[in-house]
Amino acid sequence: MDLSTIIGIVLGFALIVWGIKIPQLPNFWDPQSLALTLGGTVCAVIASFPFSQLKRMGSHFKILLQGNRYNYGALIEQMVEMAQLARQNGLLSLEEKANEIDDPFFKEGLMLVVDATEEEELRARLQNELDNMADRHDAGVAIYEKASGYAPAFGMIGTLVGLVNMLKNMNVDEGGASSLGADMSVALVTTFYGCILANLIFGPIAKKLRIRNDEEMQYRMIMMEGIISIQAGDNPKLLREKLLSNLDQKTQAKLRDSAGEGGGDEGGGKKKKEKKKKEK
Repeated sequence: MDLSTIIGIVLGFALIVWGIKIPQLPNFWDPQSLALTLGGTVCAVIASFPFSQLKRMGSHFKILLQGNRYNYGALIEQMVEMAQLARQNGLLSLEEKANEIDDPFFKEGLMLVVDATEEEELRARLQNELDNMADRHDAGVAIYEKASGYAPAFGMIGTLVGLVNMLKNMNVDEGGASSLGADMSVALVTTFYGCILANLIFGPIAKKLRIRNDEEMQYRMIMMEGIISIQAGDNPKLLREKLLSNLDQKTQAKLRDSAGEGGGDEGGGKKKKEKKKKEK
C-alpha cells in the first residue's frame, strides 16, 4: 500500500494550520467562499466530462493507494520459461499456458502467437491495446488536471465578487465602510481556497495517477516485447537480458542476482548439482 499521497496532503494541511496559527483559524473559514470555489470547480468538472468517465473516480482513489503492484522479475522469468517451452515443443505448446493466465493482454498475445499471427500484425494489435489503455488512463488523469486549473479560476471569481461588494459598499455616508474589511476578507479567502485545492489536492492526485500509468505501461511493454521475442524464437538467455534492459541498472542487478540464487538461470540448477557432486 502506498500512503504517500495521503501523508503529503495531511502534512500539507498541518503546515498550513501551523502557519495560520490555531487562534486565527476562524478568519480563514468562510462557507460561502468554500462553496463558490469547491462547488464551482466540481460543477465545471461535471460539465466538462461525461458521466461514463466521472463514475470511474472511485477506482482512481483505489489506484492511488495500491502502490506499484507489478513484479517485473516474475514476469521476465515467466517469459523465459515460455521461451524455453516454445523452443522445445513448438509454439502450439503455449496454448495450455495461455489458458492458465488471467491477464487479458498477456493471454491475447500468447493466443495470437499460437495462431501463427505475423510479427507485424502481432505488434500492431498489442500496440493498439496499449494505446487504448493509455487513452483511458489519460481521460482519468484529465479530470484532476482540469480540476487543478478550474480551482484557482473559481478562487479568482470569488475574489472579484468580494471586490465588487467592497466597492459597492464604499459609500461612507451610508456606513458602508464598516463592511470593507469583511468584503476584502471574502475576496482573499476564495483565492486561498483555490490555491489549496489546485496545489495540494487535485495536482498531486493527477501526478500520482500519471506515475501509476507509467508503471503499467512499462510492465505491458516488457510483456509485449517478450511475447514478440517468443514468437521469433529468441534464445531464452538473450530474451532475459533483452527484457531486463528495459529496467534501471539497480533493478537489473537485483533481478540477475535473484535469478542466479534461485536457479532462474537456465543452467543455474545444473551448476549447483555439479558442484555438490564434486564436493562429495
